[in-house]
Amino acid sequence: MANSGLQLLGFSLALLGWVGLVACTAIPQWQMSSYAGDNIITAQAMYKGLWMDCVTQSTGVISCKMYDSVLALPAALQATRALMVVSLVLSFLAMFVASMGMKCTRCGGDDKVKKARIAMTGGIIFIVAGLAALVACSWYGHQIVTDFYNPLVPMNNKYEFGSAIFIGWAGSALVLLGGSLLSCSCPSSESKSSYRSPRSYPKPSSAKEYV
Repeated sequence: MANSGLQLLGFSLALLGWVGLVACTAIPQWQMSSYAGDNIITAQAMYKGLWMDCVTQSTGVISCKMYDSVLALPAALQATRALMVVSLVLSFLAMFVASMGMKCTRCGGDDKVKKARIAMTGGIIFIVAGLAALVACSWYGHQIVTDFYNPLVPMNNKYEFGSAIFIGWAGSALVLLGGSLLSCSCPSSESKSSYRSPRSYPKPSSAKEYV
């Protein structure tokens, strides 16, 4: 039972990271309007997300609008959408697989080697999901930086990092860490090493030899 605490810690971190990925996918604060110029109007703030864009007035009124067409969106936004959805689905699947292989559960039978392999499989799926979310957030962040330093983009149309992208980075890091801890549940070789073939001892030679 030495790895049960490590498995529980890894599963908790991955679950917390999955919640963060769900939150960052849903909220529209992936990028926010920049105030780097001198003639920028600060009476309103514009936010853009994966599913909608919002405008916040200085009075506190928020108005959001869903994207009308999916095919009209930029390729980077469509790829980020797809990667985040894949990451959420894989993480949800990994939670079921990992819970079956954890030592603190009774699912998956009583075979310790089999349960360890199931937990390791769940950890690998968590790692794949975390990498997908990390690539999505990094790709989106790279696009924001590229547009910000592009001289052809007007200053009023420049955006900076929003809070959702930082939540996405933190969530993907937690999922990767939790999946790595679950992947350490390698099948133990106790069942193989505990069995030893019986030694053959030489029989004592009798004092008398019969012809």
